[in-house]
Amino acid sequence: MINVALESLGCSKNLVDAEIMLGILKDRGFNYIDDFEEADIIIVNTCGFIESAKEESIDTIINYAGLKESGNLKKLVVTGCLAQRYPDELMEEIPEIDAIVGTGSYQNIEDVLDEINSEHKAKDVGEINFVFDETLPRFITTPRYMAYLKIGEGCSNRCTYCIIPKLRGDYRSRPMEDIINEAHKLAESGVRELVVIAQDTTKYGIDLYGRQRLGDLLEELEKIEGFHWIRVMYMYPETIDEKTIEVISKYDNIASYFDMPIQHSSNKILKLMNRHTTREDILNKINDIRSKIPNATLRTTFIVGFPGETKEDIEDLKDFIKKVEFDRLGVFTYSREEDTPADKLPGHMDQEIMDERKDVIMMIQQDISLKKNREKIGKVYETLIEEKVEDKVYMGRTIFDAEEIDCQVYVHTDDDLEIGEFYDVLINDASEYDLIGGMNYEYESTK
Repeated sequence: MINVALESLGCSKNLVDAEIMLGILKDRGFNYIDDFEEADIIIVNTCGFIESAKEESIDTIINYAGLKESGNLKKLVVTGCLAQRYPDELMEEIPEIDAIVGTGSYQNIEDVLDEINSEHKAKDVGEINFVFDETLPRFITTPRYMAYLKIGEGCSNRCTYCIIPKLRGDYRSRPMEDIINEAHKLAESGVRELVVIAQDTTKYGIDLYGRQRLGDLLEELEKIEGFHWIRVMYMYPETIDEKTIEVISKYDNIASYFDMPIQHSSNKILKLMNRHTTREDILNKINDIRSKIPNATLRTTFIVGFPGETKEDIEDLKDFIKKVEFDRLGVFTYSREEDTPADKLPGHMDQEIMDERKDVIMMIQQDISLKKNREKIGKVYETLIEEKVEDKVYMGRTIFDAEEIDCQVYVHTDDDLEIGEFYDVLINDASEYDLIGGMNYEYESTK
């Protein structure tokens, strides 16, 4: 059997593409392994969103290219966003690459491998506005208890800093019945946490049904037996509608978790970013969510250093963050990307200035996060156990935290806990970004 190893970088949407490629190959008799040194074929599914992601992708490709000398590697295949964006440059600069597969061509992975197995290099950078093939198999690589469910592909928002529409095409929703069918299969396979994703989940349904239908979709997913948690990611604040808020509020197994890429608070910068909202509208939406769901978790990301951003704009952002007190917050420095409208704007600034601004924002959020975590001390939270880190210490997370990006709960207990199961944990200590808890007590559970 031919051994295939795959490294998927970047976002969870990219990971789903990687899992479909693996599903195709496993169905055709390829053997998936985790040991890259033993792999005959390595696939690097790349990210090309911002400069740091591009650097990580290139470093990963070069690292695995070395296994042609030190390991069993025969063929190196590069897929994903970086492959779509720079196919010729990658082939030229890294001669160890045997094939390039674009974001619209991952379903052709077997044909590509057949071509390079005949001692030819291959390049398949196809139509980015492809229609999702619902018949393709998928091999889940996430822990057995969780999986991502992609409900749409591409993006039509046209933010001036973002290259995604040129790499992924316009927004295309999957038919609801196909999504529900896949969700049933995931539940039957033992998935307990379902994470609903797209480049912009709030736009779901507009292209197919003429209106937003994320709320309708969530109600249908909630009916499926087996999902203990359902989480939604990437909700643009300007298009979070009342139906979605109502549904999230109504059902206990749908996480009251609003992941909103706000990016800035200054109306001037929002306009330059081509974000179709204002500071005032965002605040109104946040107040609406919190009035209807008092325990809602609000997560966001911001970009600092956007061209033309002044000290006044940063003061505006600082004030906004202090006013809202987000539960989870990340900050990126602006990444200048060719072929984006923002690249042509005046007022680009040095990385040193952007890093300083990022540090200032993160220090504000650190204090907010510590305050909010300390408020959890003495309360009990249902916790999904994901890892045993040492004897009598496990690591997990609550329904208010997404995998890998949010707060961890360190659970001290004499009990043997099962990975992938849910336990009620009493929080007895907190740091800025983590919680510490224990078990074996009498309590009233607060989920």
